[in-house]
Amino acid sequence: MGLKRTIFLERLSRGESIIVAEGYIFEFERRGYLKAGTFVPEVVIDQPDLVRQLHEEFVHAGSDVVLAFTYYAHREKLKLIGREDELEQINLKALEIAREVADRTGTLMAGNICNSTVYEKGNPEKERNVEQMFKEQIEWAVRGGADFIVGETFGDYGEAKLALDCIKKYGNGLPAVITLSAPLIDVTLDGVPIVKACQDLEAAGAAIVGLNCGRGPATMLPTLKEIRKACKCPIAALPVPYRTSEKEPTFFSLTIPGTDRKAFPIDLPACLCSRWEIQQFAEECKNIGIQYVGLCCGNASHYLRIVAEVYGKNPPASKFSPEMDKHFIFGRKLETNTYFTEHVKSQIS
Repeated sequence: MGLKRTIFLERLSRGESIIVAEGYIFEFERRGYLKAGTFVPEVVIDQPDLVRQLHEEFVHAGSDVVLAFTYYAHREKLKLIGREDELEQINLKALEIAREVADRTGTLMAGNICNSTVYEKGNPEKERNVEQMFKEQIEWAVRGGADFIVGETFGDYGEAKLALDCIKKYGNGLPAVITLSAPLIDVTLDGVPIVKACQDLEAAGAAIVGLNCGRGPATMLPTLKEIRKACKCPIAALPVPYRTSEKEPTFFSLTIPGTDRKAFPIDLPACLCSRWEIQQFAEECKNIGIQYVGLCCGNASHYLRIVAEVYGKNPPASKFSPEMDKHFIFGRKLETNTYFTEHVKSQIS
């Protein structure tokens, strides 16, 4: 077992927190380098320097992990855009970039597999196909020098368990982080209660279990509390930074405020959390003992910096954390400058 993967496990055993930036798919779509709908990480091949820069930006904001951008870089997704013959290239390039940034910044590097989009419970042929998809990506992650492997965004317990089994079988001893994407209710798509699914994944050998994607902070936290009570291993929490609610529990169900129009995915910015809400989420996660924490689709570096700071970290980006007492309108000048006190303050209060 390599040094860094040993460090990863030692940090967990000491109870240390690990901040994790996800959300590469949505960020590159916003920036115009990836298409909503197919959501294939073509940017890895087409603009590798941009991927490198986003890794660096997230580390600057406080991420302890450089997550290789191989999410949806699997056969089924690449078929959609006619680039299946570039499957190995895209995976190895993503891993190479992530390893380079992790080594240079002293952070951990994780390989990444995710929901296959074709898993079907009780269909042996499809399960074999999914296993093959996982196998090749895991073997590339090992080849690329990953310190651990993330398997994420699984709506079915069966697919999550298959991902874990494949990491154990093909991952050369790399630790596995397995996260479910909880649907509208706390039961997986194949009928397993979310808490029990996490317990079973822990018992099957996952180093970390928990939730990612789908739900925002408000609707993920109650389930996280139950998982924390039920499981002994470290828990992962990576919500989407959107204002989900009891009425609209996932970002798939969100509507644009004031309308009945679905927000996903193009109009989700209308439903973004405030920075204060992200801070509240991070504080609650810290209070209940969540060790592996970050944000998923919709994440941006200013959000991640808040999570890192709540967890007591001082990333380079903290040098530029807001200091509104120095603002020309909202700062101390209002108390000393007669013009602003008399003419401006009255207009903004």
